[in-house]
Amino acid sequence: MTHGLPVRTGGQILIDQLRRQGVERVTCVPGESYLAALDALYDSGVDVVICRNEGGAAMMAEAYGKLTGRPGVCFVTRGPGATNASHGVHIAMQDSTPMLLFIGQVDRSMREREAFQEIDYRAMFGSMAKWVVEIDRAERIPELVARAYRVAMQGRPGPVVIALPEDMLVDTCAVADAPRVEPAQAWPAPADLQTLESLLAQARQPIAILGGSGWDDAACQQFADFAQRAGLPVATSFRRASLFPADHPCYAGDLGIGPDARLKARVAEADLVLLVGGRLSEMPSSSYTLLDIPVPRQKLVHVHPGAEELGRVYQPALAIHAGPRAFSAALAQLAAPAQPAWQGSAEQAHADYLDWTDTPRTLPGDFQYGQVLAWLRERLPRDAMVCNGAGNYAGWLHRHHRFYTYGTQLAPTSGSMGYGVPAAVLAKLQFPQRPVLAFAGDGCFLMNGQEFATAVQYQAAIIVIVLDNSQYGTIRMHQERDYPGRVVGTQLRNPDFAAMAVAFGGHGERVERTEDFAPAFERALASGKPAILHCRLDPRAQSHARDFTPPAAA
Repeated sequence: MTHGLPVRTGGQILIDQLRRQGVERVTCVPGESYLAALDALYDSGVDVVICRNEGGAAMMAEAYGKLTGRPGVCFVTRGPGATNASHGVHIAMQDSTPMLLFIGQVDRSMREREAFQEIDYRAMFGSMAKWVVEIDRAERIPELVARAYRVAMQGRPGPVVIALPEDMLVDTCAVADAPRVEPAQAWPAPADLQTLESLLAQARQPIAILGGSGWDDAACQQFADFAQRAGLPVATSFRRASLFPADHPCYAGDLGIGPDARLKARVAEADLVLLVGGRLSEMPSSSYTLLDIPVPRQKLVHVHPGAEELGRVYQPALAIHAGPRAFSAALAQLAAPAQPAWQGSAEQAHADYLDWTDTPRTLPGDFQYGQVLAWLRERLPRDAMVCNGAGNYAGWLHRHHRFYTYGTQLAPTSGSMGYGVPAAVLAKLQFPQRPVLAFAGDGCFLMNGQEFATAVQYQAAIIVIVLDNSQYGTIRMHQERDYPGRVVGTQLRNPDFAAMAVAFGGHGERVERTEDFAPAFERALASGKPAILHCRLDPRAQSHARDFTPPAAA
């Protein structure tokens, strides 16, 4: 004991800080560069989820941050481990997700020699993370880990990368632990709320757009209550559909890739846009065409927790520096116009949304993906969690599935492939009683499909729906549009994914006809095992993937 404090190794101090921050589980691929930290996890009570690739481990940590609002924690080794994990860091940055990535680093005495697997992490992650730091002394671990938590959660949330020199983790010292960090919240000023109330009173065609991170169940409910009082149409941003209930009479749909033309027109023709939490970046803004830059023709009220995001692209009529939770709580103070000029527009917007999402169009082939989504929409409980990566298959999912509860959609706004399976594994570990589905194209699945082994190891009974059209369909579609007759590099030869599931110790079935899907799904659910449903999609169907024009207007 020194000054009443125990002497601990750097690894022990590090894991003790994570416990103080309330960490319940970490994801990792083990490496010799952080063995002392791994040893400290042995009897820490922290659940250690061993993954099969650092990319999958980092994506799981990012999914944890999405679901809980506190940073997911991932450990990887230096060099190749860090480069593999960069996928998850990039997702966390673009999706504004709190996350900590701990990376083993070479011995301090070997730095600057390009030692075995040495990388300058500040250079590598500098533009991809909110903060990158290397802890060079064990006694600074409590200080820097506490700071990392604040950086990851405060303002616009995001990832922090922390390098851990191997020898630092075995150094010993006596140091006090840092307290649990609760992020500071920016609240809307009373004057800003008064101005917003005045702008709403003057508006004739307003619309709200919800996006970003930093929400929770209460904030979503509070905003929904305000929308109901005001009769305000509400859209959600790209892959943020679970921020607003799909059956709410004010819900206008999501501004994703290929949105309903009626919703785009509603935003374009609005005289007031209330953007809460999001940035309205390339995807939800239809390549920055919905709002003029730098000054939108609509009056823009932008609410965001990161001051640096206010006016970064769009100069707002009113900038409110506040997080979604604080802002939504404050909405109870606003008086809704008694007879708003836009009366009835929310009902029409919701009717348009239901029309747009209700009946899927017919695709070539025996397997009708849209009909399957419509069946799942009726079969799944409201709290079912749906995960996906990227590809044309995701557009159909976002259009025809309906989200009702906060946190039920896990999807990367960064457009990263390979996200669905690792995110689903983490979601099932967090919520074992809820159904968790991962949708993946054949190309998307094989980028992180090895994490199905992680699902089997931890008995995380996810159901993976693989849409197999034997090609990188999105790129093939672009090729056929821009370079007709010159398709190259997009054809795939795939394994039997159902047999793969069985080989891993899970449940697997091959589905080639629409009518075979429902019984296969019920058998997968009843098996109690992680499952893969290998669905054969006609390759010609990809040419229809972004043709989301309503049939009546075709």
